[in-house]
Amino acid sequence: MPSLNILLTSTAWRNDHNGFSHQGPGLLSVLLTTRGDVARVYLPPDANCLLSVADHCFRSKSYVNLIVQDKQPQLQWLTMDEAEEHCRRGASIWEWAGTDDGTDEPDIVLASAGDVVTLEVIAAAQLLKEKLPAMRTRVVNVVDLMALRRPKDHPHGMDPLYFSELFTDDTDVIFAFHGYPEAIHGLVHGRPDEDRFRARGFIEQGTTTTPFDMVVRNQVSRYHLVMDAINNARRTVTGATELYKWCQDQLARHDEYVVEHLEDMPEVRDWSM
Repeated sequence: MPSLNILLTSTAWRNDHNGFSHQGPGLLSVLLTTRGDVARVYLPPDANCLLSVADHCFRSKSYVNLIVQDKQPQLQWLTMDEAEEHCRRGASIWEWAGTDDGTDEPDIVLASAGDVVTLEVIAAAQLLKEKLPAMRTRVVNVVDLMALRRPKDHPHGMDPLYFSELFTDDTDVIFAFHGYPEAIHGLVHGRPDEDRFRARGFIEQGTTTTPFDMVVRNQVSRYHLVMDAINNARRTVTGATELYKWCQDQLARHDEYVVEHLEDMPEVRDWSM
């Protein structure tokens, strides 16, 4: 029979007019704990990935497909060809976003699943590239959430070799996630050194506020991610202490600015690659 396709566009990360009506990624958690292999969960990071995922879901049979993407305007990360290849794999390294050149193990892996948190990961990687270029940063995006599972746990589970290619076997991973953080720990259960995955996501913090204030309140902003990267990198590079303090100052500045101006700071509001 045709698949049941669910498109969620009112997400936990945009709360600028309706209080708590849009908050709580609970349906995602329900699908992740569904028995058997009928459920699939897709978190396209941009419009081209949404087109690729939707085409796949609409052609599928006998599944429950959950697609989550915010209805607000988003930056475009991939061309259509790149998006189709990315979605076919379920997850991939975005080499253009990080400083990892493949000659050595990265110092830290920044991973994301979800459009709003992907923006924060890319912005965090850009800050590290500009202010801490000696740190080897790898950026991984996951579009098919079930790919994180082991193959024996789900048909979409990625091969152990490819999982290691993306995340290594021992480098710490800062994982920014659209849903509740504990879901990531369940998905990577049984993977090499699963405790190195440090998930940040929705922690039930929010009110009617600005878009960036929502990610700050849930501690998944670019500044939180940079501080996490510094704290968990396999080595400390020159300038890390200064950058950590700068991030703390930016968060304090944000708290004051958003109250005074009722909008996000210009460098956040107008940010692009």
